Amino acid sequence: MELKWLLYVTLLALGTLAVQAHDMDDDNDGDDVVDIEDDLDDGIEEVEESKSETSTPPPTPKVTYRPPVPTGEVYFAESFDRGTLDGWILSKAKKDDTDDEIAKYDGKWEVQDMKDTKLPGDKGLVLVTRAKHHAISSKLSKPFVFDTKPLIIQYEVNFQNGIECGGAYVKLLSKTPELNLDQFHDKTPYTIMFGPDKCGEDYKLHFIFRHKNPKTGKYEEKHAKRPDADLKTYFTDKKTHLYTLVLNPDNSFEILVDQTVVNSGNLLNDMSPPVNPPREIEDPNDQKPEDWDERPKIPDPDAVKPDDWDEDAPAKIADENAVKPEGWLDDEPEYVADPDAEKPEDWDEDMDGEWEAPQIANPKCETAPGCGTWQRPMIDNPNYKGKWKPPMIDNVNYQGIWKPRKIPNPDFFEDLEPFKMTPFSAVGLELWSMTSDIFFDNFIICTERTVADDWANDGWGLKKAADGAAEPGVVGQMMAAAEERPWLWVVYILTVALPVFLVVLFCCSGKKQPNAAEYKKTDAPQPDVMDEDKEEERDKGEKEEEDEEEANEEKLGSDADIGSASQEEEEEDEDEDRKPASEEEETVNRSPRNRKPRKD
Repeated sequence: MELKWLLYVTLLALGTLAVQAHDMDDDNDGDDVVDIEDDLDDGIEEVEESKSETSTPPPTPKVTYRPPVPTGEVYFAESFDRGTLDGWILSKAKKDDTDDEIAKYDGKWEVQDMKDTKLPGDKGLVLVTRAKHHAISSKLSKPFVFDTKPLIIQYEVNFQNGIECGGAYVKLLSKTPELNLDQFHDKTPYTIMFGPDKCGEDYKLHFIFRHKNPKTGKYEEKHAKRPDADLKTYFTDKKTHLYTLVLNPDNSFEILVDQTVVNSGNLLNDMSPPVNPPREIEDPNDQKPEDWDERPKIPDPDAVKPDDWDEDAPAKIADENAVKPEGWLDDEPEYVADPDAEKPEDWDEDMDGEWEAPQIANPKCETAPGCGTWQRPMIDNPNYKGKWKPPMIDNVNYQGIWKPRKIPNPDFFEDLEPFKMTPFSAVGLELWSMTSDIFFDNFIICTERTVADDWANDGWGLKKAADGAAEPGVVGQMMAAAEERPWLWVVYILTVALPVFLVVLFCCSGKKQPNAAEYKKTDAPQPDVMDEDKEEERDKGEKEEEDEEEANEEKLGSDADIGSASQEEEEEDEDEDRKPASEEEETVNRSPRNRKPRKD
């Protein structure tokens, strides 16, 4: 118990000191406003300066930004670090089938530093306005032709203000004679559309490509399956994320976010609708025969309604055993005219008819079981069976569900190399967004994975490193929080010290033995080991008895010397025999098996 009380007192003292420190800090803050003597100003300023010098955290390591440089052949690379939109073309088109007020692509684009950037000098393309149509595009260094090399497209996006409804996807614009970037709009032909898109709670990561039908020459959009990964964080954490699409000549593809695969598949098997149509289709001219029977069960034609089946019996009947409750007021209506109601002054009987007071519940019925004509309650009719129907049996003529026959698909084709898409010659952003300040950066289109990875490490990798360097560690965050809120020291101390004290308390404290008085109150056996004080008192008493016997023997020696001598020898022999016996008896009595409980 003493250790427990010591623990409680210690923790209480620590908490009191921390609270006092908090109060002192508050008092000091208030004292800064009060004017004091000039000779104390210098001393206080010196203390504050030394305190600020000692409490200043060490500077965080800085990450120096350098514009990324491609390490291999690229078709397009843009970091926007020149600070201009050179090479980019703003669209002047109008969107079809849209009100003139919002049909124009007049949304603003600017090259800016990212908000709260940790890399001074790292600029990007920013969608500045909201609730506008935006379109901007740029030419590739040379058209990309799908042949024997992969396609890799990669860029960064940061939703600096989050995102309500809008996209941040990129379009790879098909190489056509009609391509005019000055008139880039939603209907401009593209080969691939890739990137994040969100509206409401629907978070998407698009990968769409337009496949050309080799028979008809028409294009059809093919959508990749939805990724299994949870994409919400990429839209809400206000961090820069790296989006990568890798398309291989063997028709396989990978979609990565922050260099982690979130979706993968094959163009032949994992697109919707499928690239290749089915070999057979249902005959549109086939019709179901009139005698085709699709009924698996039919009513039994041989079944007969039982004679005692009463179809007219009601489902409910009056309870003949019911008795009208005593005190029922048959002559009182349930509702009566409100006696306190008055006809409105503007009531016109010619226009509104004869005025009648509104109905209210009859106050006499409040204390009675009921008012009005009493009727027996209705109960289920035990004889009710309802309309008779014959039982259902298996239909011997059942032919199954009819389906039209299959015929060869006249539009069938088999494209085993959907990777060989339409070449593209430009990259563009055609977006509508209800959120402003969407940040784009570090576009690259190439064929080598190492080139894309190096570009990512020099761009997105630096952003990630800078963000990590700027964020304090766990201990630093705890110390900073405690400096602002001194009472947190109590939480820290309790969190660390309390478990230690509890371990010491329960592991190092021994079990206290009950005293003899507690045993006297009960019949519980005493401990085997006697107290040392009682053993000393017992040995002292035995010694006094021996001394008394020796004195008596000397007194009797004058009467009979011979007899006395012989008697002394016998007594000495008896004493020698008695001492070992007493020692053995003491040892036996100390044994737990021979100890008996003491009774009062």
